[in-house]
Amino acid sequence: MDSHWIGWFSALWLGILTSISPCPLASNIAAVSFLSKKIAHPVQVFVSGLAYTLGRMTAYAVLGLILIHSLLSVPQVALFLQKYMGQVLGPLLILVGLVLLEWITIRLPGISLSENQHNKLADAGAYGAFALGFVFALAFCPISAALFFGSLIPLALNSKAGGLLPVVYGIGTGLPVLLFAVAIALGITSLSHWFHRITVLESYMRKITGVVVVLAGAYYAAVYILKVF
Repeated sequence: MDSHWIGWFSALWLGILTSISPCPLASNIAAVSFLSKKIAHPVQVFVSGLAYTLGRMTAYAVLGLILIHSLLSVPQVALFLQKYMGQVLGPLLILVGLVLLEWITIRLPGISLSENQHNKLADAGAYGAFALGFVFALAFCPISAALFFGSLIPLALNSKAGGLLPVVYGIGTGLPVLLFAVAIALGITSLSHWFHRITVLESYMRKITGVVVVLAGAYYAAVYILKVF
């Protein structure tokens, strides 16, 4: 398989895994459900859900592009990454894998909105829903932070299609949210049942991904640090 396709698929997978992780998934469902209570027409519920999804996608894409451009635009940093990227990737991927496996726990400061701010954004229609999605995307949980900063950004820096990968990642984070927006717009009431099933599925998917990431990190460490191969 072409390396570009591998990079795009990996970015999409990381985005989907981010979106269905318990913390982002709970906030996504709560936000879309909150928006639906403010709107009576199903079409408008779907439009607001779509706007919220686009807000999340845009936040991840913009943040990723800014980080990649900033890192590569500094000659010293670009030279360091070009020379030592292999050595850095090994330990970094192992660390990310251990976080995904929940063997290491990290704590991050969160971003929260007051009830009054929630209401103002919800009353602003699609524009408010977009802003709500944008803000919520930046409220990183440990798992989403590990996937974004520890996996996606290094993957993008090490890929020829680097600038496009945050966009693909953003699309991945938006797909599950959009499905829930459609479900709420159609009046499906058994979301708690599906939430539980997706949470269980996410646990298996995350652990499998964690093992793969640790193995990839071990390979990079063996090749670029230990010089085994």
